[in-house]
Amino acid sequence: MSAKARWEEMFPDELNAALQRCPLVYLTYGLCEPHGPYNAVGLDAFKVHRLACRAAEAHGGIVAPPFFWHAHEFGIEAKWAHDTIGDHNPWLTDVPPWVLYRMVLYHLRAVAARGFQAAIVLSGHAPYGEDLSRIAEVFARHSPLRIWAGEEWAAAAHPPPGGGHAGKYETSIFWALCPDLVDISRLERKNGRVDLGFAAGPDAEEASRKFGERLVEERVEWLGRKADELLAAFRAPNVPASRTPGNPVGALTFEAIERIWRDEIRPMLPELATFRELPTDERVAVDSPWAPNESCRLYD
Repeated sequence: MSAKARWEEMFPDELNAALQRCPLVYLTYGLCEPHGPYNAVGLDAFKVHRLACRAAEAHGGIVAPPFFWHAHEFGIEAKWAHDTIGDHNPWLTDVPPWVLYRMVLYHLRAVAARGFQAAIVLSGHAPYGEDLSRIAEVFARHSPLRIWAGEEWAAAAHPPPGGGHAGKYETSIFWALCPDLVDISRLERKNGRVDLGFAAGPDAEEASRKFGERLVEERVEWLGRKADELLAAFRAPNVPASRTPGNPVGALTFEAIERIWRDEIRPMLPELATFRELPTDERVAVDSPWAPNESCRLYD
């Protein structure tokens, strides 16, 4: 029987033993978002959380509770949503990107405080891997925690273009990880092709659970190698940070996190991929229901 991997399902003695065996944590981020009528809307979050559980069961580590909130409606997301979802209720569980990134910073602080030496941050929703990696790099300058952050498809030998949203690749992986949440009989066709309504993938009818299992195995092996690499790079600090319960290495305080946000991350937000200025042809019309939040800059 595989060892338990999910943080929230473990007893304190099990957590202590798991941390001693492999002081690595998986942090997973996704949201509820349309992926065609044949996939449950929680695909992005379930995909990375279940994948992390498979990796932890195979190679060690603890999987933090899944975070079913992610960025959407802002920047390039607005045009994509306008074109693929339209005026239907999208059932999104979204927040602005600056809210997400600040939360990720606090999550990294929390796992470092619990005594983890390394973290793998997986985003099931694109295109945020590059930005999450930069957030992690800033945090790592202040903490011994070794971190890899990116999108799930970065763990693939041959990533599909654009991550394969709701198409053959993503639907197959989801099918393998959550078979009860894929119902390919719900796939709709128009003029002999997949109906692309509600953000369906054009090659979704090529998806299969068997193909998904192959893709999952590939990613689990990659994650195992990355975990070993991160743990090998950990070095305990000569001088502990502020005291924290049960962790002799110490941890950053809330005040320190706010300072890092204010002085280092907030000023670089305009440089991040998520915040790039959009050319006119990538923006939605002013009368689109996706327009109000497209260019919001409340973090300024």
